[in-house]
Amino acid sequence: MIFYTDEESRTLRTAVYGAMLLVSHADPGPVLEERFAGLRALANLSPDLRVVLGSARPSVPAGTDEEIEPVVLEALRSSMKTLTAKSPEDAKDFPRAVLAICREVAEADGVVVEAEDAMVARIEGALAL
Repeated sequence: MIFYTDEESRTLRTAVYGAMLLVSHADPGPVLEERFAGLRALANLSPDLRVVLGSARPSVPAGTDEEIEPVVLEALRSSMKTLTAKSPEDAKDFPRAVLAICREVAEADGVVVEAEDAMVARIEGALAL
């Protein structure tokens, strides 16, 4: 088990749950279906990261989507740096897992719109080191 500080854990939660939120808000739809799709897709994360995400309430910033997006994208970049330093295996798998989660959220209503694709692309960009 890899130890993450409280701040690192909070950042990881902000990154993952925030990414789900941004994709969900990109095309307002069936919020409940999107939430459940995202939560089911958390299985794509490593067991260590699932423990971190489940250790406290989801950390999602408050504000408008325009205010939230830069906070979440920075949390994704910061999470990648933390994972690269502490768990190279998780750092390798984290982008794929987060993008799979985002795609599950986007596809929850059966239709993926351009705004969702664009948001997933911005999330993917933040995950690239």
